[in-house]
Amino acid sequence: MAGAPGPPELPPDSPRVRPEPVLLRQRWSDVVFLHWPVDPGRVAPLLPAGTRPDLFRGAAHAGLVAFRMPVDSVAGAVPVGGFDEVNVRVYSVDRHGRRGVVFLSMDADSAHAVVAARVLTGLPYMWSDISLVRGRDGLRAGAVRRRAPGRARGRWAVRVEGPLVRPGPLEHFLTARWGLHTRHLGRTWWLRADHRPWPLYRARFLDYEGDLLGAAGLEPLTGRPVSALWSPGTDTGFTVSLV
Repeated sequence: MAGAPGPPELPPDSPRVRPEPVLLRQRWSDVVFLHWPVDPGRVAPLLPAGTRPDLFRGAAHAGLVAFRMPVDSVAGAVPVGGFDEVNVRVYSVDRHGRRGVVFLSMDADSAHAVVAARVLTGLPYMWSDISLVRGRDGLRAGAVRRRAPGRARGRWAVRVEGPLVRPGPLEHFLTARWGLHTRHLGRTWWLRADHRPWPLYRARFLDYEGDLLGAAGLEPLTGRPVSALWSPGTDTGFTVSLV
């Protein structure tokens, strides 16, 4: 209708439908999020050019995230098969105010998916043995890297509890990430992730041992995480632009 106001502008950390062609479509299922606070000075050198650490109350955060990916397709249509993944991540913001994820390592149990992702996006995927098991005592996950760089490994366990009806500021900061920054072909790229907000559940942290975070360039973490969450999952599509 002529003269009718347009839709309200969304803040840069809100999901929205993008007009760009979809580069990847994925389904993320049975997702465990574990997060620890880390020194921003340790995170800053690990980020792509044009980005800086995104902070919550003065602290950067490192995440250890495990999930199943039963659906994965390139260019929105060509299926390349599913796989299980464990990643180490930190959080970034660029000069446009776009808040995102920077992946320091991405372990996956599909060799061809690792190759495709590295070629298309420059993301640090590595071929690994991944174990994601749901048992009576909760969810257990583990990763053992098959090849260089490094022979990192880790294993951890959580018990899923009740739904998180109203995520607090920290949960929102750690999970409301509608994109990622990556360095590829000599440039920093912004990959927009369009998906619904995560349905979140509280999780009780049981244990963690390993060197996945240290191998990614972070100090080895020995304390309990400040946040442990689980989600049944969501569907997403990625679009791409330069920073």
